[in-house]
Amino acid sequence: MQKVYTKVTDKLDFFQGVDPTELAEKYGTPLYVYNERILRERCRDLKNLVTYPNFVVDYSAKANGNLAFLQIVKSEGLEVDAMSPGEIYVEKMAGFEPHEIFYICNNVSEEEMLYAIKEGVITSVDSLSQLEQYGKLNPGGEVAIRFNPGVGAGHHEKVVTAGKKTKFAVDPEFIPQVKEILKKYNLTLIGINQHIGSLFMTGEAFVKSIGSLLEIAKQFENLKFIDMGGGFGIPYKKEFDEAPLDLKDLGKHIDEALYKFAEEYGSQVTFRIEPGRYISAECSVLLGTVHAVKYNHDKKFVGTDLGFNVLQRPIMYDSYHGIEVFRKSDVKSEKEETVTVVGNICESGDILAKERNLPEIFEKDTLCVLDAGAYGFAMSSNYNNRLRPAEVLIRENNEVVLIRERDNFEDLTRHFIPLK
Repeated sequence: MQKVYTKVTDKLDFFQGVDPTELAEKYGTPLYVYNERILRERCRDLKNLVTYPNFVVDYSAKANGNLAFLQIVKSEGLEVDAMSPGEIYVEKMAGFEPHEIFYICNNVSEEEMLYAIKEGVITSVDSLSQLEQYGKLNPGGEVAIRFNPGVGAGHHEKVVTAGKKTKFAVDPEFIPQVKEILKKYNLTLIGINQHIGSLFMTGEAFVKSIGSLLEIAKQFENLKFIDMGGGFGIPYKKEFDEAPLDLKDLGKHIDEALYKFAEEYGSQVTFRIEPGRYISAECSVLLGTVHAVKYNHDKKFVGTDLGFNVLQRPIMYDSYHGIEVFRKSDVKSEKEETVTVVGNICESGDILAKERNLPEIFEKDTLCVLDAGAYGFAMSSNYNNRLRPAEVLIRENNEVVLIRERDNFEDLTRHFIPLK
C-alpha cells in the first residue's frame, strides 16, 4: 500500500496499522470506518469540560445512531438525547435506562409523545401548543421546555437553531403563558433547555446564550436541570492546521457562569450539554473507490462511488471534508492537480470536493474522506436505489469488527408491495 496523501490520518494514527485498501477490498466501498480510541477520547474531552460537580453530557444521537457506537458512548458514562421514538428504541437497545434519555421533540404527534411518556423518558417541548398537547396527554406529569435565548450560531443558516429566524423553541416573552399551561394541567417543570446551532469554533456565542438561558431559569423555581445545548465544532480543514475549539478556555467561562448561578439560585442544579458532532465526527472516515478519471473541457473530474446518498453534507451545506489518497499499486503520482471529486448519483450537484488540489489520482485508488462520523451514515439514503454502506470499527486492540452490514437488494425492496 502507498500512502499517497495521508497527513491527517497519520498524525491521528487513525488506522492503527490497519491497511485501508485491504478494508476497502474486504468490506467493499463505500465504507464507513470508526476508531474506538478517538471516540472514547472525545467523550472524555467533554466529560472533563467543567469542574462544576453536577454536570452531565448527553450525546446527541442524531449525529450518529449506530448501535455499537452508542454502546461505547454509554460505557464512557455519557447519557443521551433523542429526537424520535426510533432513537429512544435504539438507545434502550444500547443499554441506556429511561432516566438517561432526554427526548427533545419538535412538532410531534400525540402518538410520539405518548411513546416517550409510556417509556418513562423525560420530554422537552418547544412551543405552547406542544406544551398544551403534552398536558392533555400527561396531566400531573413532569416536563421540560426548550427556550430561545435569542442568540444563534452555526456553520450554515440551515443549522442555526436559535435567534430570530428559527422554527425552534419558545420565545421568553411567552413565559406567562407557559406558567398558565403548567398550572392548568398541574405539570411540574423540571428542566429548561436550548440549542443555538451547530459547529461553532469559538465560544463567545455559546457563553452569551448561557447568560440568557440562566436569566430565563431564574423565572422558574425548583428546576432540576438546565440543558445548555450542543453545537461544539471540530476543525474540518485539518490538513491546513485549522485550530480546534479551545475547550479549556470555553470550560473556564462556563464554569464561572454555573457556579455563580448555583449560588444565586440556592441549589446546585444539574447542568447538561448535548454534543453530537464533537463526539462523533473525528472518529470516522469514509472510504471510497475511484472508478473514472476524465476531462470536461479544461476541468478534471475524479469519479467515485461516494455519491451524496452516502455523504450528504457537501450538497446540503456546501460542507468541506478533507480527502486523503491511498493506493494499492506501485504507480507514483508525479504531480499535484486541481480536480473536482464527484460521485455516482445522477445529478450535477453530486460533488464531494470542488476544485481541490490533490496529488495525481488514478482509477482504483482508495479515497479517504475525513471527519465523516457526524451526519454521515445518519443522513445516508437509498436515492437512485443505491445500497447504504457497511460500517466497521477499529477496536483499541486493532481488531476490526463489522458493526453494520451493507444493504442488499432484499433490504432495498423489503417494503414494496407489488400490484396484483
